[in-house]
Amino acid sequence: MNRVFGLIVAALLFNCAAFMTNKRLTKNQIIHIWTFTIALQNIVDLYLSTKYEAYWYFTKEIKWESFPARVVLIPAVNMLFLSWYPFRDSLSKRVVCFISFWILIVLYEASALLPEPWGYLRYGWWNLTYSALSYPFLLILILKYYQWICRVESYKP
Repeated sequence: MNRVFGLIVAALLFNCAAFMTNKRLTKNQIIHIWTFTIALQNIVDLYLSTKYEAYWYFTKEIKWESFPARVVLIPAVNMLFLSWYPFRDSLSKRVVCFISFWILIVLYEASALLPEPWGYLRYGWWNLTYSALSYPFLLILILKYYQWICRVESYKP
């Protein structure tokens, strides 16, 4: 239990925050975001973590202790991002929100690199710069996916 302490605390905090502050996302949208996030994360992890040993959770082996990182942590973060993103506000407010969230995610990842019991992420050849460069694309992807889901929901045949 000591080993996964930081991961469990983070998962609980992010999930509580995501569900308690959500005023935008419908149940259907939450299910879509969670499913999409879990699928994308596990596909990326399959290659970067398992095949190429870029990073891993706790150890290089696939173990149950990494389950929360793969299934309940990032979907809640995406929920928070979409709940707080100012879709209808000015471009400057959207940019500030986007950049602020980007910085917070990078800072959180840096904290996940701390030694156990707080940290759970380990790098092989990957580094924080690669993550920082990839996050804008991932955030845009989740924004576009959410907007697509909203269009699909409003479609009337």
